[in-house]
Amino acid sequence: MKKEDKSVIIESIKTTLGSYNHFYLTDSEGLNAEQTSKLRKACYNKDIRLLVVKNKLLIKALESNETDFSPLFGSLKGSTALLLSNIGNEPAKLIKEFSKTNKTEKPVLKAAFVEQSFYVGANQLEALIHVKSKNELIADVIALLQSPAKNVVSALQSGGTTIHGVLKTLSER
Repeated sequence: MKKEDKSVIIESIKTTLGSYNHFYLTDSEGLNAEQTSKLRKACYNKDIRLLVVKNKLLIKALESNETDFSPLFGSLKGSTALLLSNIGNEPAKLIKEFSKTNKTEKPVLKAAFVEQSFYVGANQLEALIHVKSKNELIADVIALLQSPAKNVVSALQSGGTTIHGVLKTLSER
């Protein structure tokens, strides 16, 4: 491959990485054509982009980025497939679900960059499944803040009907 072609591919990978907030590095080597097709379809249905890339070109694209991605470089050995998503835990859920439903151990998580953090190794899959996005955390905080106010309002409303019931009973006597 010519150097010009490589630089075009590197720039393309860099642009693609920049358009997604999170990415996973996986090993999907050994999947047959049917399983690969199922994986691509599952990714498409979950709005996850699947790219198979050369490790050296991916390293060059990551090095040219502003963020230091060096913790991921040790994972770039063998076949690498990129799973790109704007929802942090969606690819992790897909990997687990795909492995379970297709009775295969692939794809295997090599590493991930999710919510500005690095996760290296297949043992991080469960942790990634439970990572909450920024919006989910904000929703949880809002729900916690609203809970006491809702309790006070409902107590005041139920108390009003109780007092009204007592007064009505007394007036009827």
